[in-house]
Amino acid sequence: MRRTAVALAACGVLLATLSGCGGGKDGDQGDGSGGAGGAAKPKSGAQAADKAALTEIPQVGSRLQQQIPANSRQVVAVYGAGRDSADSTVVLYTRTGKTWKRVSSWAAHNGKKGWTTDHHEGDKRSPVGVFTLSDAGGVLADPGAKLPYTQDASIQAPHYWPKSHWHDFDYVIAIDYNRVKGTPPNNPTRPEGESKGGSIWLHMDHGSGTSACVSMSKSRMQYLLRTLDPAQHPVVLMGDKADLAA
Repeated sequence: MRRTAVALAACGVLLATLSGCGGGKDGDQGDGSGGAGGAAKPKSGAQAADKAALTEIPQVGSRLQQQIPANSRQVVAVYGAGRDSADSTVVLYTRTGKTWKRVSSWAAHNGKKGWTTDHHEGDKRSPVGVFTLSDAGGVLADPGAKLPYTQDASIQAPHYWPKSHWHDFDYVIAIDYNRVKGTPPNNPTRPEGESKGGSIWLHMDHGSGTSACVSMSKSRMQYLLRTLDPAQHPVVLMGDKADLAA
């Protein structure tokens, strides 16, 4: 069942909380270090892993492996290039029985200052961890999402941000970090408090790092929206390579 759009009157509240996601008053202006639309070539280690039956998500240590729910059959793995880097690669894995399959991969961006295991509002770093993916939405009409999708004009990025960012939230998938599951992505409630940040999403890319979200091309967002299935209990596993492997 699709939810109807929440009232536009919530826009004022939304803009106060969006700084944890796509940008702040600085507009998240990046260095133009490339977009997130192209497919990323896996390194030799990943290529070797692809040829074998995967019983675990590659390049991820036991601490985070154990946080993947037993019933999850879809993992969006975000491999950050480095702890202080805004560049990352997304790989979609699906599981059949006890075996994982690498389905597709592509370039993406994360927080402009990199990653953190203790995320706080305004630190410009994406949180490391495993988080469920329960809700989606955006400014544009539902492209055929399997997750509950809320179309809402008030979710649009504010126009005091640079024009390159105005379409960041045309499509979004809420990462279940400090939010209430089963609600639209722009629900401002933060169960762990405002200081822990929130409104962290998968969303469309503007060519550089974000304030905490993971961004990718429009076509890849559409792909994920049409692929991630609540019946498969999808999660995002995200972090820089060192923290992922720990």
